[in-house]
Amino acid sequence: MSSTAIADEFESHRPRLFGLAYRMLGSAEEAEDTVQDAYLRFSGADRAGITYPGAWLAKTVTNLCLTRLTSARARRESYVGPWLPEPVVTSDGVLGPLESAEQRDAVSLAMLVLLERLTPTERAVYVLREAFAYGHREIAEALDLSEANCRQLYRRAEKRLALAEGRFEVTPQRQEELVASFLTAARDGNLAVLERRLAADVTWWSDGGGKVTAARRPIEGREKVLRFLAGAFRGFAAGFTLTVAELNGAPGLLAWDGDTLAGTVGFVCRGGQIVGVQAVVNPDKLDFVRRQLA
Repeated sequence: MSSTAIADEFESHRPRLFGLAYRMLGSAEEAEDTVQDAYLRFSGADRAGITYPGAWLAKTVTNLCLTRLTSARARRESYVGPWLPEPVVTSDGVLGPLESAEQRDAVSLAMLVLLERLTPTERAVYVLREAFAYGHREIAEALDLSEANCRQLYRRAEKRLALAEGRFEVTPQRQEELVASFLTAARDGNLAVLERRLAADVTWWSDGGGKVTAARRPIEGREKVLRFLAGAFRGFAAGFTLTVAELNGAPGLLAWDGDTLAGTVGFVCRGGQIVGVQAVVNPDKLDFVRRQLA
């Protein structure tokens, strides 16, 4: 097979491989690097040993991700402040179809944070099963494990995640309304409107990674979050602007300092209210979104 044919074959699988790597790693930059590593292995592999390229590539990417997750855990233990996944603008289909509530939830920042509770192998089993509808036999072949072991790992992952009921309770339309209310309140500096939209136990996470000024601990409770936002809204009055975008399958906000993307804001909604806000302001984590928007 010519190098051009190999490249064309690989490109037909790239979107799916990127979606797999991103769900495994929670980092768009690392996902891109992982997919490129997989291409190098694919282009140099003996074609006679590859019966099904898609399965071969998925197995390769999964195992590359497992290696990366081991080193990532050590880095995250010394991370400055709360760690959040890298956001991705999903309106361009970069993570594949997100037509159902379950598909959108699977790529949400909240779910990617939850996946950090799992061991790397548990995460691989869960992602392959939930996001890509792999059977336990296919997962076993991808991870070189027994079917029984994969079933056990999947059950353990479900238990660890302790998925709360009502995760799909808020419709996209309702979330759009809540985000629009937040945007209006931010532009007008109207905390009274926002107070009605925030749950009593709302939590605000800011991921600055020590690179920019950001809260280094989660801010918990409506009153504390409102006090924090009172100061943040003064920043918007001084020149920052907000625009709406689809981030990780749900309505979110982009924060701009002039023409420069300064952060993203994601929302966790339940019971008709905002129960969590996830602000990513670490400039290193915004590179992928910047390229998407360029």
